[in-house]
Amino acid sequence: MNHSFMEAFATGVAGRGIATLRFQFPYMERGSRRPDPPPLCHAAVRAAVAEAARRTDVPLFAGGRSFGGRMTSQAQAEQPLAAVKGLAFLGFPLHPANRPSVERAQHLSNIQVPMLFLQGTRDELAELALLQPLISGLGKRATLELSQDANHAFHVPARTGRTDAQVLNGLIDSFAAWVGSIPA
Repeated sequence: MNHSFMEAFATGVAGRGIATLRFQFPYMERGSRRPDPPPLCHAAVRAAVAEAARRTDVPLFAGGRSFGGRMTSQAQAEQPLAAVKGLAFLGFPLHPANRPSVERAQHLSNIQVPMLFLQGTRDELAELALLQPLISGLGKRATLELSQDANHAFHVPARTGRTDAQVLNGLIDSFAAWVGSIPA
């Protein structure tokens, strides 16, 4: 939750009038590199959503960056997160690097709230040839916004003439516009 990207994203959306609540998964809090089992991660997501709902009465959106987004989507697919109007994913990890597959996304068809996928076109954990048809198959409830030349960390090569900060601002703009398009 204290990663520079997450802090910058939270600060950026706050500048657009959107509050965030960041949290740690237990394994990260312990300093472990090995993720907790999905049920424990799902429970952490549910606890964070419950805390957000306790603190405010504004519409709630849940999601996360990479693994956090996948755990949030799995929790939502298992049992809808109370009061959540939509899910946003920053670099959804469709498959492990160099192992293209859509197995990690099978649960997405069980999600009935709007979903936003913010992805880099060079994301090594989400081949576009697999991701685009998958999202298209989810219909109107799924939106894909691509960051040209960005990888899974949303880094772009210098040759593009764009900076990582510009990519981040584009992600924030896309997220804010999407949130604004969802009925309260």
